[in-house]
Amino acid sequence: MAQLRRVGREYEQDPDKRSRRISRASVQTFGRLLTYVKPYRGWMTISVIALLFSVALGLVLPLVVQNLVDIVLVDKSMDMLNRLAVMLLVVFIVQAIFSFIHRLSLSFVGERAVADIRIQLYSHLQRLSLKFYADRRTGEIVSRLTNDVTLLQGAVTNDLVALLRQAVTLVGAAVFLFVLDWRLTLVILAGIPVMSLTMVGLGRQIRTASKAVQDALAEAANVVEETTAGIRIVKSFAREAYEIGRFTERVTETFTAAMRRAKISAVLGPIIGFMAFFSITITLWFGSYEVIEGRLTAGGLVAYLVYTMMVASPIATLAGLYAQFQSALGATERLFELLDTPPEIVSQEGARPLPSVQGHVVFENVHFEYTTALSVLHDVSFTAKPGQVIALVGPSGAGKSTLVNLIPRFYDVVNGRICIDGQDIQGVELKSLRDQIGIVPQETILFSDTVEANIRYGKLDATTAEIEAAARAANAHDFILRDLSDGYQTLVGERGVKLSGGQRQRVAIARAILKDPRILILDEATSSLDSESEALVQEALQRLMNGRTSFVIAHRLSTVVNADWVLVLDQGRVVEQGTHATLLANPDGLYTRLHQMQFQGGTAVF
Repeated sequence: MAQLRRVGREYEQDPDKRSRRISRASVQTFGRLLTYVKPYRGWMTISVIALLFSVALGLVLPLVVQNLVDIVLVDKSMDMLNRLAVMLLVVFIVQAIFSFIHRLSLSFVGERAVADIRIQLYSHLQRLSLKFYADRRTGEIVSRLTNDVTLLQGAVTNDLVALLRQAVTLVGAAVFLFVLDWRLTLVILAGIPVMSLTMVGLGRQIRTASKAVQDALAEAANVVEETTAGIRIVKSFAREAYEIGRFTERVTETFTAAMRRAKISAVLGPIIGFMAFFSITITLWFGSYEVIEGRLTAGGLVAYLVYTMMVASPIATLAGLYAQFQSALGATERLFELLDTPPEIVSQEGARPLPSVQGHVVFENVHFEYTTALSVLHDVSFTAKPGQVIALVGPSGAGKSTLVNLIPRFYDVVNGRICIDGQDIQGVELKSLRDQIGIVPQETILFSDTVEANIRYGKLDATTAEIEAAARAANAHDFILRDLSDGYQTLVGERGVKLSGGQRQRVAIARAILKDPRILILDEATSSLDSESEALVQEALQRLMNGRTSFVIAHRLSTVVNADWVLVLDQGRVVEQGTHATLLANPDGLYTRLHQMQFQGGTAVF
């Protein structure tokens, strides 16, 4: 084992091995990227054919120059000069047409491929579990969807157009160079390996530096996301200067990483350019020697120089494009890392749709842990009968929120099982399970859309009458028409910021009523509401819970008193369960102590 570790260390310390590994990874990444182009291979074929014709017509120019020098200027023939001018004009018109077809079709392929990647990435993110989002910051994820995809977009559209054009021009011009004078061409080609090795070596460094830039951008994006979402906290603590300093630090890190990448790119271009023009100098000297020896005409030398420029220019351009592609490959790898992250919570193979349920929920010896070092629930067992209200009480950190999150399979149990109407929830189709569960969280989240759209989220095909009926049941209809300027079409702002706390909760309740779930999960904290809003919300919640199996993380004495069954949790275990009256009958129980400490005066928050 020690020997294997030693070999592994040697491998990591060997730059050649690392280079080979990076090269293989680059090829695999680029190959995978091309799979997004495959569905549009018809358009790609049209683009390539148009490109070949366009470049081929462009390669005619040096031959015209050769004839101009060797025939027109020697014979002083105006007729030949006019024919050559007309021919060039026709060639350039046809070339422009083919170039238009090539650019448009290739741009279509690139834009469609990037659009497909965006959709696939977002769709994959929607399937990932809550644990994925708990382990990552929102700003980082947004950066991948924006900065990384934008970098990739440039590579597969504009850069790809330029890359194909320059590559074909380079090959075509090289062929004509061989035809004109193969000896001179061999002399020039001797320098190509040096250029190639330089491009590859510096390109790898650019790729590494580009990853650092993207990481720094993600950090900066995360600061923006956090401070924008928590702007009230920032202002309440007067921490604007602190947050500006924090963002400035992240932007400075981005600038430093970008300058490191820019320095490498700045070195690459001039080096390749110098090598290219050095080859032109050799061409002038050796080509003139060939003319003196009679192996090349004067017009042939001029044409050869033009073709040499056609070779040198693509080489210099390819150096810059190579650097950009290396940056894009770094971003692409990060996108593929997200795409390769498997969703932890999925429907099992052969899972059956869950039919309409009565709401009979059973926990059997349920054990759950976020990590092996963080165990949350231990041997939890209880039964909730259809239509019952189950109140969950206990000190902070007892596992109440975790317990209710297991019911819609936001997380999966480690041991034990949860059954609804006798069916293990891990054996049913996931969407059919969640379709029958409604959730009203303590922190109400609304989308930046209209009031109507937020309520309709509970049932996408709901009619206007159904939406208004749900709003009335949630005590929301009156304030929507009375207090909001555009009624149901009023935009609520990001996260519903334009509505008060009580209004947001009532819209969320209307959304849940419209969904009409058989099982309800709610965190009924109303401590931040005024008395009138609290009464309206509580009345709406009572209507919502009527006839449904409800799990309530209880914060009010009235909820616990009126609940059909009370679960008392402590350190991840159900230490007591029963009705309010039977639990109070035990003077030494945890519930009694909590009641004495916290339910003073009829209101409290657990």
